[in-house]
Amino acid sequence: MSTPHISAPDGAFAKTVLMPGDPLRAKFVAENFLDDAKLVTSVRNVFGYTGTYHGVPVSVMASGMGMPSIGIYSYELFSFYGVENIIRIGSAGSYSEDLNVREVFLAEAAYSDSSFAKVQNGVEDTTLRPSPEINAVALAKARELGINCRTGIVHSSDVFYGGEGGRPWQEIRKATGVDCVEMESFALFHNANVLGKRAACILTISDSLVKHDVLSAEDRQNSFTEMMRLALETAIAL
Repeated sequence: MSTPHISAPDGAFAKTVLMPGDPLRAKFVAENFLDDAKLVTSVRNVFGYTGTYHGVPVSVMASGMGMPSIGIYSYELFSFYGVENIIRIGSAGSYSEDLNVREVFLAEAAYSDSSFAKVQNGVEDTTLRPSPEINAVALAKARELGINCRTGIVHSSDVFYGGEGGRPWQEIRKATGVDCVEMESFALFHNANVLGKRAACILTISDSLVKHDVLSAEDRQNSFTEMMRLALETAIAL
């Protein structure tokens, strides 16, 4: 089977897929962490690979940027390829004084003013949650690996430049308690919830809106190895 956006045949994906936004980050994970990794889809240069990690099948596929993009790819993986778990591995901007660049962050919830869930299924909730089972495994694995994994609420924004609804980020943080900002998790959690699947989001802080620290595009692509290891160890334990 292929879909309008994924060219892989039936059975090409493992039950658990890691999903970075960047296709080159998907390529990096496949080449540096997976054994016998094979490219199974590359429509629009959105790369998807399947291999093994410690002998267990795992896939990694890019989501692109933003909720419409991850909404398409996660829906097709869940609905047409038998994928049961998607773990987003992405980058985020810190809203907190004590959440620093390069720290690993596990989303306990995603807040958004996005209309994604309402337009798709009539869901008007502004806060959606990941799979508690995946999060529990991820936290246990973080302790085993000695990774300091922070937890909290992510702000999933539709807009990269500017505030949401005309509000600056400081106001959004004060009103909602969000710790950092990214652009995909809300849609991923929604798709998992409505399709009876499981999803989680592990992030690396790539920049700080408080301290104005910023990682380069190359660092974002290649240096988030703690997050990648944590996601892979979580994936093979599910």
